[in-house]
Amino acid sequence: MSQENASPSTASRAVKAGIRGNNLDNVRRHNLSMVLGLVHARGTVSRAQLTKELGLNRSTIAALVSELVQLGLVLETEPQQTNQVGRPSLVIEPNMRTVAISVNPELDAVTIGLVALGGTVVRRVRYDNVRVPTAREVVNIVSAVIAGMRGELDAEFRTLGIGLAVPGLVRGSDGLVDLAPHLGWRDEPLAAMLTESTGFAVFSANDAACGAIAESKFGAARDVDDVIYLNGGASGIGGGVISDGSLLTGANGYAGELGHTLVNTNGSMCHCGATGCLETEVSRRPLLDACGLTDLEAERLEEALVAAFARPEPPVELVAIVERQARFLSIALRNAINVFNPRRIVLGGFLGSLYRVAPTQLDEMIRGGAMRGARDGVDIMRASLGSNILMVGAAELAFASVLADPASVSRA
Repeated sequence: MSQENASPSTASRAVKAGIRGNNLDNVRRHNLSMVLGLVHARGTVSRAQLTKELGLNRSTIAALVSELVQLGLVLETEPQQTNQVGRPSLVIEPNMRTVAISVNPELDAVTIGLVALGGTVVRRVRYDNVRVPTAREVVNIVSAVIAGMRGELDAEFRTLGIGLAVPGLVRGSDGLVDLAPHLGWRDEPLAAMLTESTGFAVFSANDAACGAIAESKFGAARDVDDVIYLNGGASGIGGGVISDGSLLTGANGYAGELGHTLVNTNGSMCHCGATGCLETEVSRRPLLDACGLTDLEAERLEEALVAAFARPEPPVELVAIVERQARFLSIALRNAINVFNPRRIVLGGFLGSLYRVAPTQLDEMIRGGAMRGARDGVDIMRASLGSNILMVGAAELAFASVLADPASVSRA
């Protein structure tokens, strides 16, 4: 019987069946996403935990896990021997063969990582720069590293794409690097260039936004819905804001640039064209100079700061620099607390080192200036993912679409 000749009741039942089918398919996709998201964030989860936390029955969880196993996104194994009475629940963990490639171009190096589902960094390659690289040079470096890994990638892994963490303004719609002032880049189609060179889909964002994502999912801000992340590195200071569990991006993807908050009306000229920005008044260079370190020795900065402040009389010049930078950092953080009302502030890079040697000073200045209510319950922590933070955060960009819709990937 054709649809035109079908009786009204028959046609109505067909339409309703179609709608119900679509709804059931949407529910299944949503449930698959919830299961994979929990396994990805936790690393190892039992079927019993999934049943309890997601509120789904055991048969539904079994079917969802089975589909994710077939898709090659998770593995299901017997648990280790326990003293538990009865048969223990099967354990689900991310499939380490499903990976993303992470890229972070910086002044001093281009870092490329291979990151598996679950946030595990499988490999990390640092290519030191002899000078500030152009966008084309970054593409050439990354392409050469990937070419060297291509045989292994094709044989042992399923690569979902490239995540790119850029120290600059990145347009959300197409990944164009609008401005990376410390790198001297403007209007660079870095994502498109990488896709053309490597054949992989490329997903890009500001590096601090990637750091915020990583710390929120796997680090110091895990399970906290309202977070301000601020990172200090070779290219200045960047920020990312998590509000109600989601990264704030703004209309074009440029939200969270807390490094360009005004902290000193009589300050120095910034790369952005303004004066007195946070990243001009709080920077790594004076700290390195006061500790007698070069850029290549930047990883020793915290060690040097801690050793200096452990002395009975720390160097006067260094104390003055730390106090000055802590004062300007506190102004930016007070403003951010008043605007965003976070539950947690996470400091990464040299800002974390600054907080380590001046925690009381920073805490008192921040709480003394932020509004009551907004400042209540806010805690400050250092980033916990160390040198892997941008590798993990950039990979999340490439994982995002699969985490949202696991059924969109081809079966392993």
